[in-house]
Amino acid sequence: MKGILGALPSPATSEIVIGPLHLRAYGLAIALGVIAAVALARKRWAALDHDPDEISGMALWAVPAGLVGARLYHVVTDYQRYEGRWGEAVQIWNGGLGIPGGLLAGTLVGVWYARRHQMPLAELIDATIPAVPLAQAIGRLGNWFNQELFGRPTSLPWGLEIDATKRPQGFEAFSTFHPTFLYEALWNLALCGLLVWLDRRRLLPRGSLLWVYVGGYFTGRLWIESLRIDPASLILGVRVNIWVSVAAVAFSGLVIARQVRRRETAGAPLDGSAPHAR
Repeated sequence: MKGILGALPSPATSEIVIGPLHLRAYGLAIALGVIAAVALARKRWAALDHDPDEISGMALWAVPAGLVGARLYHVVTDYQRYEGRWGEAVQIWNGGLGIPGGLLAGTLVGVWYARRHQMPLAELIDATIPAVPLAQAIGRLGNWFNQELFGRPTSLPWGLEIDATKRPQGFEAFSTFHPTFLYEALWNLALCGLLVWLDRRRLLPRGSLLWVYVGGYFTGRLWIESLRIDPASLILGVRVNIWVSVAAVAFSGLVIARQVRRRETAGAPLDGSAPHAR
């Protein structure tokens, strides 16, 4: 699709054709995000003098679990759109992954794998967690190809032009919208950089980066979610993901405060004598 002056264009198709191959851009974006995340996590794990192949082994379990959890969260929280056509619930290539469900399932399986293979959990968290927002940032490009998860109409120079057939009911007269998936991608890249910086400076106790990520991601999700206009389940008139974000930010803040207070009470240095990932 051809963009207008002062607006970001949307792709004309959600497929990338390479000879006889028809690749779904949404799935390709997720795959590229996973590859980049595993590469970063392997590098950081090796910097701690551990075997990077342990990361690849964990990813073989945690990534599929995360995708299943993300899809289940999406279907459960937006079940109305699948009523009477439940077969579409498995069509993941058309979009529809709930990040909270993916994070929960992927983390639980990752912890299970780490304990089974006797990997130091706190070190593992700090080494791998920056890779998560990196994967999310790249994966969000799939929303661009699907022309989905955009926000309210806007006349800003970076407004996203959306096909008339993709505009929500009641917004047919508008042509440009907030590219909320792009906002989230940029937020996640900044969060990835922040996590790496915090780890290098050793400003927090080992293992705390998980909660910095949770608090940081869902803080961004709060304001981004408030811009979105796609149909969503509501609780007391508020989108479910906003409630989830508020709870996640509050809980992660409490956990970080408790960890820091416990370390200060013990009088131990934040970094101890262990090396940190780079």
